Amino acid sequence: MTTTRSASQQSRRAVFASWIGTTVEYYDFAIYGLAASLIFANLFFPSTDPAVGTLLSLSSFAVGYLTRPLGALVFGHFGDRIGRKTVLVVTLVLMGASTFVIGLLPSYSQIGIAAPVLLIIARLLQGFSVGGEYGGAVLMTVEHTSDRKRGLFGSLVNTGATAGLVLANVVFLLVFQLPDEQMMSWGWRIPFLLSGVLVVIGLVSRLALEESPDFADAKEEGSVRELPVLEVLREHLGTVLLVAVGIIAAGSAFTMTTVFSLTYGKVALGMDNSAMLKVLLPATAVILVGLPLFGHLSDRVGVRPVFLAGAASLIVLPFAWFALMDTGQYVLMLLGFSLLFVGYAANYAVVPAYFSQVFPPAVRFTGMSIGFTLGLIAGNAIAPAVSAWLLEATGGWVAIAGYMAVTGVLSLVAGIFLRLPGADGQQPAVRAPAQDAQGVR
Repeated sequence: MTTTRSASQQSRRAVFASWIGTTVEYYDFAIYGLAASLIFANLFFPSTDPAVGTLLSLSSFAVGYLTRPLGALVFGHFGDRIGRKTVLVVTLVLMGASTFVIGLLPSYSQIGIAAPVLLIIARLLQGFSVGGEYGGAVLMTVEHTSDRKRGLFGSLVNTGATAGLVLANVVFLLVFQLPDEQMMSWGWRIPFLLSGVLVVIGLVSRLALEESPDFADAKEEGSVRELPVLEVLREHLGTVLLVAVGIIAAGSAFTMTTVFSLTYGKVALGMDNSAMLKVLLPATAVILVGLPLFGHLSDRVGVRPVFLAGAASLIVLPFAWFALMDTGQYVLMLLGFSLLFVGYAANYAVVPAYFSQVFPPAVRFTGMSIGFTLGLIAGNAIAPAVSAWLLEATGGWVAIAGYMAVTGVLSLVAGIFLRLPGADGQQPAVRAPAQDAQGVR
């Protein structure tokens, strides 16, 4: 009974420690995306053509993804070599510090070309740290949780993405109430500086967490690999690529709704920033409710069917989202965001439990981190810039919705070919690390 209680406590602690890290990651992601869409063009990328300045600013958002693969390789290697806990502490500190520094940077008018250069360096460091953050956070939760609850607990970690998004938007909504002069001079810095508070909370929770049981067992059994990346590339490259393609649709949907929608509202609909945020924020409640519901459902029917259903919905829902958003009517716009978020929640809820189980424990951190990171580059990173270009080139949203639909098709196909361990005889299913349905492991 004591062992069972201890395992249960560690499972809850792992969920919170992973959740707070994901919250910080997506808070940092959201505030940079918001600033890149609405503020940084004037502060760091001045141009005689506003559209060019916005495109450059959104491109600075994308460059953060360039160092994510390197971060996935480095932190994945050490996560599989020395343990999940140590790596997660390092990634959290580096990620938070990079964001905090952005809040201290001088603007282009103060130091010239050095301003965007420093901004991009800080953004690259953000990407490097995040390359190992999500994979490690997911593994700490999944490997501390019994098989029967991995869908639910993994989805709870993913609610951190929405929590970070909501917090970022609330902070920016408050900042937008400042007079333009104050907002552009010092107000925009507040969201970035507040990241330090979240990092301290996350650091305390992670330092109190025990190492992953799966990694501890692998270390005790002597199965830790000296160069896990070589085994991943040699034996699991196909799985890595399927994971990368599988996450594209969810990543694109998240970035389009939270970043590009603000640019679209401003450019195409003539709506101010506060008006768009007042539509976006209530709709995120759908994600907060939907993720655990779909996670719980996946523990009953399987993670793969839920993932496939979510991917299929993301092929058609972008068209409904844009059509409803184009009405300019609050209720219909809210409905459009909510519908797209239902599909996103179904698809993304099961990613932790699904994608972590397709790799053996000895190379799981490396394999998942590389695959997930490559998928984010293909989905999240380029979506705002590509969509801004499509809007400029076509003058409408149909091509953009088609672009999102293609990502849905790609993720659906990847999900069809991506098989869980044990289903195809390649490797045994992942065992419960702490306790099973009957009690103590």
